[in-house]
Amino acid sequence: MKKEITIIIPAGEKTEIKALGTIDKKSINVIIERGKNPSQNRNRGALKAKTDYIAFINSHTLLDKNWQKQVLRFFKQYPEIDIVGGPQLTHPSEGFFAKVSGYALSSIFGSAKASNRYKKTKLNLKADEYLITSANLICKRTVFEKIKFNEKLYPGEDPKFIDDAIKAGFKVAYSPDIIVYNLRRQSLGLLFKQVFSYGAVRPQKESLFQTLKKPYFLAPSLLVIYLILLPILISIKSLMILPLYAYFLLDLLFSLYESIKNKSISSLALLIFIFPVIHLGYGLGFLYGLIKKIWHRKNH
Repeated sequence: MKKEITIIIPAGEKTEIKALGTIDKKSINVIIERGKNPSQNRNRGALKAKTDYIAFINSHTLLDKNWQKQVLRFFKQYPEIDIVGGPQLTHPSEGFFAKVSGYALSSIFGSAKASNRYKKTKLNLKADEYLITSANLICKRTVFEKIKFNEKLYPGEDPKFIDDAIKAGFKVAYSPDIIVYNLRRQSLGLLFKQVFSYGAVRPQKESLFQTLKKPYFLAPSLLVIYLILLPILISIKSLMILPLYAYFLLDLLFSLYESIKNKSISSLALLIFIFPVIHLGYGLGFLYGLIKKIWHRKNH
């Protein structure tokens, strides 16, 4: 059987590759590239791949049993598409915290437009970074003749890759049928660290002017600034505490909604804490990344 897909898995030197247990090596080539720079690992792997399609997943990504069939079916049905991705869902075997964090990440309140990455939504033949990540990304090999992953970015190299691909004229799509399961973080601390790193890299990916066109990326930072200035604001006018009450109300309502939607009323109490962790983590990360960028420019 001719192999049509090569899966590239970037990993640290000692990282366990949990993904291997879900890949049929008889029909799919696997390249594991180890090193400290995931973008560099992906680019090295892409150079080694000889198949028509090159896929990228994480070391902790588990493939759905129909993943390969759906990938090949998609490209046969839509030959004009160059890059396709699909949802990265929470695996049914995950623990309670991981499942609840998955509810939050897939919520519009938790992740705004990026929430579409973490749930099944409708087919989109003009997809962008809000739908696709490198946990489930499949490209035609010809894509790498023009673009590569930015080796100076991590995390955030996959949104940049998608943006660069679209600018280079490649067609990007999202298919709800191409499913993987990405293992979630197991504690509030690890979740905070994850979203902080996402926020920190956003200013490196694009200018502040470009980010201003996407206000949902700025909202968490505005929340952080508001909380820092709140004592001063209240001293000026006591009504300035109302936005905080409004946020708490939204947090409660969305936590209740997601717990009912996912048939897990026991997740309510945890969601109330997870949503602020996501927002504050991303907001602090963005401000850190912005300050770091400005400082670097002033001193170089």
